[in-house]
Amino acid sequence: QPCWSEYLTTRIEQNMVVNCTCPISECRAQPTTAFIYSIVSSEEIIAKYEKALLRGYVECCSNLTWCTNPQGCDQILLKDGLGYGAACSKCSWISCFNCNFPEAHYPASCSHMSHMTCAKCNHGFCWRCLKPWKPTHKDYYNCSAMVSKAAWQEKRFQDYNERCTFHHHAREFAMSLRNRVSSVSEMPKIRTLTFVLDACKVLEQARKVLAYSCVYSYYNQDTESMDIVEQQTESLELHTNAL
Repeated sequence: QPCWSEYLTTRIEQNMVVNCTCPISECRAQPTTAFIYSIVSSEEIIAKYEKALLRGYVECCSNLTWCTNPQGCDQILLKDGLGYGAACSKCSWISCFNCNFPEAHYPASCSHMSHMTCAKCNHGFCWRCLKPWKPTHKDYYNCSAMVSKAAWQEKRFQDYNERCTFHHHAREFAMSLRNRVSSVSEMPKIRTLTFVLDACKVLEQARKVLAYSCVYSYYNQDTESMDIVEQQTESLELHTNAL
């Protein structure tokens, strides 16, 4: 029993217990949950084992996923229907169900948010950090495309990137403002500030849509449809700034 206890404890601590087998090389039997409970006595190790079981179950279910809130959240989300994401009932973060991007990014598509590839030289790069997927390629704009076109594309990218970054920072400001207002509203003799909190939430959502609208606009070249999108985006930005 001491040998089994040490073996299982090590496997649990190394996150390798779900698929572990008997330590005898010829034996492929896997220890059952009941057997592990009877061998391992540490409550801390058992808690880690149960977390490993839950993590393994979620990863095996195509309709389940973890909340992707970068601040940390242990909530499990159900992929219900054809929606791209849903608000977490615990932290209200909206995750994307169809790609690895950490949050829902409407109106930008999942392909806009993930691995980008240069149509001319097949160079791959990350939209978020702009670092190359293939380190051997030095610079996205050093491909065989015309220099003037590359310079124009770079300027266009910088313009949209600056707008996108601005809206992300403005969204963080709205979140910070909501947190400060929440703390003030809890003080005695302060009248209700619910309307201010609601306004901050609207600001957060509007800045998020504006940020990802920049991504959407950058990757879409259809002049006729983009004129309408730009007009709507400009109107939303105008009202958001006023709010």
